[in-house]
Amino acid sequence: MSDLAQRSIDTVRTLAMDAVQAANSGHPGMPMGCAPMAYVLFNEVMKLDPTDVDWPDRDRFVLSAGHGSMLLYASLHLAGFERPNLEDIQNFRQWGYPTAGHPENFLLDAVETTTGPLGQGVANGVGMALAVERLAAEFNRPGHDVVDHRVYGIVSDGDLMEGVAAEAASLAGHLKLGRLTYLYDDNSITIDGKTDLAFSEDVLARFDAYGWHTQQVDDGTDLDAIRAAIAAADADDRPSLIAVRTVIGHGSPNKAGTSKAHGSPLGPDEIAATKEAMGWPHEAFHVPDDVRAHLDLSERGRKVREDWEARFAAYREAHPDLAAEFERRVVRGELPANWADALPTLDDKAATRVHSGAVINAIAGTVPELFGGSADLAASNNTDVE
Repeated sequence: MSDLAQRSIDTVRTLAMDAVQAANSGHPGMPMGCAPMAYVLFNEVMKLDPTDVDWPDRDRFVLSAGHGSMLLYASLHLAGFERPNLEDIQNFRQWGYPTAGHPENFLLDAVETTTGPLGQGVANGVGMALAVERLAAEFNRPGHDVVDHRVYGIVSDGDLMEGVAAEAASLAGHLKLGRLTYLYDDNSITIDGKTDLAFSEDVLARFDAYGWHTQQVDDGTDLDAIRAAIAAADADDRPSLIAVRTVIGHGSPNKAGTSKAHGSPLGPDEIAATKEAMGWPHEAFHVPDDVRAHLDLSERGRKVREDWEARFAAYREAHPDLAAEFERRVVRGELPANWADALPTLDDKAATRVHSGAVINAIAGTVPELFGGSADLAASNNTDVE
């Protein structure tokens, strides 16, 4: 690992430590352990343009382990997004600032989805990956791949214990949602202690059974191994889970690898000891200039977005009707004109599911972006489009 890469990763770690300490609340350990993963994803893998957060073909990132929100806030700030800025990070978890304890997408445009309830983000990402496949199938044409983004995320032990994650992962495997890659923060620690207090299953074997592509990275600080695993995931046509062995609170001399690093500030003395061990200035919220320049994605992201815009202009020339429909749905987020005129009048008394089915069928032909289904219960809950 280069010195610049190491200091970039340590910048994320120290911002997380300092922000949680300033708030006297939060989770420093997960960001400290996962900082190398975030470095590879944000700085090397994902297509993002900090100057245009709504660019349609950007890659999506889901922090399902939302308690580790400072990992996301630090990464977004260093990538060059307007918000969160350094003042936002200095006021982590404070009223009036968008840096909530768990990421909220209505507070920060760069946050793709609100997360926090464990397992929810796993399902959110599956939905995003399903949306990519639907859009690509409908709009891409030979020589015109205008929908070509992927969904990445970081998930935790707590996420993968939840039923919602299991159900969503099963569906993703069944549908072969190959644009989805999750990195699993396999740190063996919960707030109560070791995960084996209540969780002893073979996670990768379970995801193998779901039909996922699975890999193990034994050292969460090995950037080359993380890069190689993500590249292998991108090349596979199945959804991917990469279990990355990490150390919670990495770098903390007395709390690393323990539950003490999970859900409370490290404390001034431990932060000082950690920075001393890193060879880091004791100044709070320190960001070296060369690290900021190295991690800023603004110029690179703008070029990637402008390349896509040029390709979309060619697509518009070749397929004007499809381009107009794409812009309505995806760029402007508008419903079709007069769609509500198709809504039926429901005067008769009937079960809610019967009325729901009538509405679905009434608007299905008017709102082409409507799609859904039922887990093999359509005949009972009236979700089939006739």
